[in-house]
Amino acid sequence: MDAQDSENTADPQRAVVETDEPPAVVRKAIAASAIGNATEWFDYGIYAYGVSYISAAIFPGDTATATLLALMTFAVSFLVRPLGGFIWGPLGDRLGRRHVLAITILLMAGATFCVGLVPSYATIGMWAPILLVLLRMIQGFSTGGEYGGAATFMAEYAPARRRGLLGSFLEFGTLAGFSLGALLMLGFSLLLTEDQMNVWGWRLPFLIAAPLGLIGVYLRSRLEETPVFKELEQKGKQEKNVGGEFKDLIVRYWSPILQLGGLVVALNVVNYTLLTYMPTYLETAIGLSTDMSLIVPIIGMLSMMVFLPFAGLASDRIGRKPMWWFSLVGLFVAVVPMFMLMSTGPLGAVIGFAVLGLLYVPQLATISATFPAMFPTQVRYAGFAIAYNVSTSIFGGTAPAVNDWMVVETGNNLMPAFYMMAACVVGVIALIKVPETARCPINGTETPGTPEAPPQLEYELAASRG
Repeated sequence: MDAQDSENTADPQRAVVETDEPPAVVRKAIAASAIGNATEWFDYGIYAYGVSYISAAIFPGDTATATLLALMTFAVSFLVRPLGGFIWGPLGDRLGRRHVLAITILLMAGATFCVGLVPSYATIGMWAPILLVLLRMIQGFSTGGEYGGAATFMAEYAPARRRGLLGSFLEFGTLAGFSLGALLMLGFSLLLTEDQMNVWGWRLPFLIAAPLGLIGVYLRSRLEETPVFKELEQKGKQEKNVGGEFKDLIVRYWSPILQLGGLVVALNVVNYTLLTYMPTYLETAIGLSTDMSLIVPIIGMLSMMVFLPFAGLASDRIGRKPMWWFSLVGLFVAVVPMFMLMSTGPLGAVIGFAVLGLLYVPQLATISATFPAMFPTQVRYAGFAIAYNVSTSIFGGTAPAVNDWMVVETGNNLMPAFYMMAACVVGVIALIKVPETARCPINGTETPGTPEAPPQLEYELAASRG
């Protein structure tokens, strides 16, 4: 036993507690977390790729006006995400992660399913957009508790030495859900006539959300609460009331809240520009055909999925922060040249998107390992959910509409690239003071990566025990 092990054994306050959950249970926990993320992004995929059909069916006005209204409705769901974070986050810290996650995935999948049932504007007039907005608000409210809870659930089940690798599969679910939604909408558009798509074809992908949600509930209902939360509960140290938790967050954890919010600015401006706005951009600003504008991001996302686990594994070995530094600086340098390359034609669009997507992968792969570890157990769900959703509501869901507005107002097709560069600068500033938490246990009531928390595991030592 080396000196560090002796110190950890002698001092129970600094003991390194690794989850001893069987590998099969950990795999089920990862799957249960990822299915919710996949369901959330399945909705974004079908909405982004079906926006022209949705706008024509649900909104009044000419094509440009209806499309802008549809993009603004997409952003509406993000305005209520902070409310979801403020409600679901504290509940998850008081009652446990599993119960809250079962509710959020049902609400999220149910709202997506009902979008496919909304009558057209020609049938019920203004009630059509009103119903769509209400459903998007329900979806955003539930999502406000879903992602923070799913990432927390995953992180608290994963062994510290493999949290990056296992967490990357949560984001694999992100791209898998988005790609499935996009491929379904694209597939139906190729199989059906334009009239069929406008009347009923665009609704079919939304209806598939129901079975996805039921699968998610089934997976989550078969798992126990996370071992980290159970340890906290047994010691009676979980937050007792919402007021006490908010006071704790504001007084003691305002710094990680701001840091996480800054990282999310970079993360989500890049994310929603590449994944949700890009089809509209490639068609309206670059002039690609509708089908090609849909195919380019799908090729890029499938490429990203291949590299996600490798980036997660690398973060376990070299740390989360080096991965983020590489991604933020790389995107800042490459985004303008790659947007210029995308404007040259289909091949340039595929290459440009793929390069930006691969530069984004180190951020995406490490979200679920990095963000939950920025808070101690008793405020983890709430701190993550609130900081993440406030920042996402302002800079994430609005990115498609902001990008579209900037391109139209300035006539400059590089405005989305400049917006991404500015977001990367914000991310760099936030990253400077973020502690490194790779291989740090996240149990206990102290912030991981700080001197008071259990120390970082040596990778080789941990691996030899694994």
